[in-house]
Amino acid sequence: MEWLKEVVEYGVIWVLVAMSVLSVGIAIERNMIYKNLQLNDFPDKKSLELELTKKLHIIATIGSNAPYLGLLGTVLGIMLTFYTLGREGFMDTNKIMIGLALALKATAVGLVVAIPSIVLYNLLLRRAKVLMLKWEIRNGRKGI
Repeated sequence: MEWLKEVVEYGVIWVLVAMSVLSVGIAIERNMIYKNLQLNDFPDKKSLELELTKKLHIIATIGSNAPYLGLLGTVLGIMLTFYTLGREGFMDTNKIMIGLALALKATAVGLVVAIPSIVLYNLLLRRAKVLMLKWEIRNGRKGI
């Protein structure tokens, strides 16, 4: 069961870190697209909406699933702690606390990934809606 510690420490947490990097990277890319977007290049609202919402679902998926992945790490860490406690019988409280701290670290990292991802998603979605409204104002309601 010692491999389980490595799974929590390096597997779950590093996957969460990779998800965070992906989420922030997409948010930066989308923000740059929004800044350089020419509304006049889009003949209808549907093509504009497709361009504006591209890749936003990835940020939303990361934001909604990161806490669950963190929870999985927590459950695995607690399982490891209980397994070690059961195998060794009496255990030093330091070892128990280290195991529980590892488990809770996974939850914390999951939340640290999820919260900014959801904030970024909401900010980008709002910006996309504003750009679509500006397009509608300029072009009337055609293309709906």
